[in-house]
Amino acid sequence: MSNALSPAVFLDRDGTIMEDRDYCSDPNDVKIFPGAPEALRRLKSNGFKIITITNQSGIGRGLFTLEQYRAVEAEVLRQLTSDLLDASYFCPDRPGQLSSFRKPAPGMILQAAREYQIDLSLSFLIGDKEIDVECAHNAGVRAIRVKTGPQNDTAGSTADWIADDVAVAAEIIVNTLATATVRPIGG
Repeated sequence: MSNALSPAVFLDRDGTIMEDRDYCSDPNDVKIFPGAPEALRRLKSNGFKIITITNQSGIGRGLFTLEQYRAVEAEVLRQLTSDLLDASYFCPDRPGQLSSFRKPAPGMILQAAREYQIDLSLSFLIGDKEIDVECAHNAGVRAIRVKTGPQNDTAGSTADWIADDVAVAAEIIVNTLATATVRPIGG
């Protein structure tokens, strides 16, 4: 068994890999963006672990249950094909609640890094909001902000890159690897 750390791509869920439905609690509302599964497959084939991190304050607000969240997540996995995601983390905490896991706090990324032996210096986060960018930088990973969510005005973003969608973000990551002197370890 190797002690080598792997790179990862962390992805926000709503507005990044699927259409943003306010407080999505119904699997019938899950619509994965065109090109998202292929983009994730490309990243995985380049040696990245693929992990979703998502704030789900609807649970903490009592708008939907943990069971409803799990049903939505199962539909996301079905539409993506379950072999693409290595893990999925969610934070049910409400805004304003003291939390080290609710984005922009880096808790979900740091936990995943421990549990999946991830090298954060070789990792990226793709998200549709500025809190995703802040979360990435708080965790020491590079940030790509996509324009697929409801907050698609990226003027003033502190992201390392701006991309139209997750497919373009994957292209940026693969191109960054091609020009990097440090290459990720496969698998």
